[in-house]
Amino acid sequence: MKPITGAWFEFKHHNLFEGQPYNDALRSFTGSQWAAMIRDARALGMDTLVLTCSSLVYREESESYTPVDIFPPAAMACENPMDVLMDTAEKEGMGVFLSAGFYGFWEDSEGNMKSREVERRAFRACEEMYARYAGRASFRGWYLPDETEAGPYFSPVFLDYVARYAAFFRKLDAKKPILIAPYGTNKIVPDDTFVQQLARMDVDYIAYQDEVGVQKSKAEDTAAYYRGLRQAHDRAGRSKLWADIEMFDFTGQVYRSALVPAPMERIAKQLASVSPYVDKILCYAFPGLLSRPGSPACYPGGGQDKLYADYLDWCRKAT
Repeated sequence: MKPITGAWFEFKHHNLFEGQPYNDALRSFTGSQWAAMIRDARALGMDTLVLTCSSLVYREESESYTPVDIFPPAAMACENPMDVLMDTAEKEGMGVFLSAGFYGFWEDSEGNMKSREVERRAFRACEEMYARYAGRASFRGWYLPDETEAGPYFSPVFLDYVARYAAFFRKLDAKKPILIAPYGTNKIVPDDTFVQQLARMDVDYIAYQDEVGVQKSKAEDTAAYYRGLRQAHDRAGRSKLWADIEMFDFTGQVYRSALVPAPMERIAKQLASVSPYVDKILCYAFPGLLSRPGSPACYPGGGQDKLYADYLDWCRKAT
């Protein structure tokens, strides 16, 4: 059984409905609290963090979490949370995939993929992040957060988006790997067409969302999806196959209510389904869903510290 060795990381959850239980708490975190959260992730066995967004664009406002001059800096208690992330991850021996988004309205993924203005902003921000963090051992690679439904196949718009951004990243630094995390996993048809798309796509890691949290799949069904993906990736011989395990539930309507930690019993089933087929398991997400009991980064909420303790106990028993 493979454990979770990576997680998505965010300074603010982009969906305001989903982030209701914890966004205000994250906004008030000091640098020492952010550093404690990263150490807590490492203590749970995680070696990889994926930054969901280096900026956020809403219809009426925008903010940035990294020192670039494209959008105003986010109003946070911690003056420069990105430096804390990169510094602490380096000290803990962890790698961070830096996000190339969102430099357009976060809900308009396809529009962002097509927009050359959004591309211009994103490339400029990535150049500035690269200049600031290129020398850090914690800078693992790049993450493209404008996700797509991959089923039954990747769309032409997404393939073009990935090709343009990958060409930019390779020119900036050919050694930095690229990660994507598509959804639609239960709809993918892993046939010759899909294999050909994988073989052409210039990315290093694909962390498919298991979509159990958003109620599009059930934990007991995902083994078949990832078995087909394993066969397709082996045939394509290019990108590594990762899993993005959704560790959350909703308090009400999917996408329009608060995220809360899922029960460990369900998460154990998710892990059992994907473990035989993937190279690495990541979870979505650490902030808001996992909080070590007694940590400076612990905050009031609905079971974050319980899930942390339950998962740690599961790890001890599973190994």
